[in-house]
Amino acid sequence: MMRVKIGESSCLNPENSLNLEWLETNGLGGYASSTVLNCNTRKYHGLLVANLKTPQGRHVLLSRIEDSVVVKGQESYLSCCQYPGVFVPEGRHFLTSFQLNECPRFVYETGHTRIHKAVMMVQGEDCVLIRYDVERCPASAILILKPFMAYRGYHALSRQNPTLRAETRGIRNGFIMEPYDGMPAICIQTNVKSHFLPSPAWYNHFEYDTERERGYDWQEDLFRPGIFEIPVRSGSTVIISASLSVCRGPLKKKWEAEAARRTHEIREVENIAEGYEHEEDRIHVRDLILSGRQFLIKTPSGRPTIIAGYHWFTDWGRDTLISLPGLTFCSGRSKEGIAILVSIGKHEKEGLLPNFFSDHVEENAYNTVDTSLLYFWAVQQMLKYTGDAEAIRREIWPVLKRILKHYMEGTLFNIGMSENGLLHAGDEKTHLTWMDATVNGKPVTPRWGHAVEINALWFNAVCFAGELAGRFGEPEFLFHDLRREIKKSFVDTFWIEGDDYLGDVYCNGSLDRSVRPNQIVAVSLPYSPLSPDRWPAVVNKVRRELLTPFGLRTLSPADGKYEGRYGGEGPTRDMAYHQGTVWPWLLAQFGEAYLRVDKDKAAARIFLLDYLRSLIHQHIPVAGIGCISEIFDGDPPHRPNGCIAQAWSSAGLIRLYSLLNE
Repeated sequence: MMRVKIGESSCLNPENSLNLEWLETNGLGGYASSTVLNCNTRKYHGLLVANLKTPQGRHVLLSRIEDSVVVKGQESYLSCCQYPGVFVPEGRHFLTSFQLNECPRFVYETGHTRIHKAVMMVQGEDCVLIRYDVERCPASAILILKPFMAYRGYHALSRQNPTLRAETRGIRNGFIMEPYDGMPAICIQTNVKSHFLPSPAWYNHFEYDTERERGYDWQEDLFRPGIFEIPVRSGSTVIISASLSVCRGPLKKKWEAEAARRTHEIREVENIAEGYEHEEDRIHVRDLILSGRQFLIKTPSGRPTIIAGYHWFTDWGRDTLISLPGLTFCSGRSKEGIAILVSIGKHEKEGLLPNFFSDHVEENAYNTVDTSLLYFWAVQQMLKYTGDAEAIRREIWPVLKRILKHYMEGTLFNIGMSENGLLHAGDEKTHLTWMDATVNGKPVTPRWGHAVEINALWFNAVCFAGELAGRFGEPEFLFHDLRREIKKSFVDTFWIEGDDYLGDVYCNGSLDRSVRPNQIVAVSLPYSPLSPDRWPAVVNKVRRELLTPFGLRTLSPADGKYEGRYGGEGPTRDMAYHQGTVWPWLLAQFGEAYLRVDKDKAAARIFLLDYLRSLIHQHIPVAGIGCISEIFDGDPPHRPNGCIAQAWSSAGLIRLYSLLNE
């Protein structure tokens, strides 16, 4: 069952272990996360980060628990933190191994003492459980636990202030605290009799090095309401919970119930993975699906959706639709996939679907051209994997027809169909495609006008509408003439004769000839606007100039605007975000296209399988352990960066594995 193990040599090296992060989620958009050393290096780290309805959004409530064990008067720390010029504890720390099994697990050895620690969030609850199992201890000892509260939005940092209410109210084996008006109370409890000593104190200037490197504020003050002291000896088990409500039953039973649920889920996923031929692929598919399930959530209002990435992304329309087939239809969660598609469709407005969702509908952001087109593609995937045409006819087909109508007639953001049948969108101030980074209010990668992947998606949408119209007996949506017109205009506009690839954007009478991965979409989609004889040239161009061991570059290194490193402060990162930075999510599009064009299908399959195995083998034990990062540097060694767990990264690999197994 073991998914990832980090050995003693890596654990004992802070330079390495401080860059290894673990993640636990609860299916509500909340999470617990830190580094392997349990030293928070981001403002986004915390043990109880809850996705609240009021105040809306994710909030770091419990930042950390400083845990230590006292044996014969000697105190040994099981977690770490950093203050200005000081790393606590100084000297050697005692973590000897880390494992990601059904949850993150840590082993500490201090002299003759060996303690196992594990962290688990309860599915469907804002509750985190931290468990300590004392394997051996030479004498009676004291486990000391000091909870530290942040109580702030996860993008913010807390500061010592006079408005925090320091009082705690005692409950069985713990306390309740209500630090601020308008914020939920937090309940801290233990499973065994413990002594809680109220001793309110602010600790100032915790430092988060990763935030400093990213150019953000990086020092925080945290509040400690008191100290738990719990006697332990060999064989002792201590569980401490942090929750938004009092845990009424035994914490050990709560732990066991959640562990049993996860064991059942792992078995379900292993049954899906059994369909793969090789043991290595079965393990990889299992791990990818289990990691991918972290992104499927229900919001505080009960809306089903997909979190775009942890730690800082929320649910975005574009990311949700790109991720949905891999995370649901290819992962044994088809009901959730259909429910999400139906839910998204209810938010259609003038042909557009939201790119940013909020539980307050008036706050939804309708600011993309591709989200509505990706909706067609995601529904195509639903039909492919489920065959449920009736659900499409009943719940989704009316939405698709409204999108087509508005896109043909013209809608917001200058989105509309040109005389030649192609789709145009935006102006010099907008960023409506997935390459949407801006610096000083200006798009880094201007892509207004006629973008290549937008028009590939547009052609695919029109063709799919014709397919559905044939099924449902609505001939007015067959669009035979329009399909022919779009196909001709697409080649006339984007095809670069002689060099044999697709340009990126046509605007003001000029074609941007930059070599970008957007062109691969024209080959990978179910309905391609290119004739098959042109497919191999596009795939070969992308493979030669854009393919790396971790995904596709966003710009060819031969381009003068190429940026091979992603790092530094915000504007510097944004300048590189789509100018060479590698994105794993594009691998599914590349793989699908590659399988189409290679005449030797067996060789193509072997190439892609070897590629996937290598990527996963190299990446799963680093960065966000067990997760797939958002991006990688364009230059070797292709350092991972961005979010430690990105939905469309995981989904793309799952879908590619599924394609290779068909």
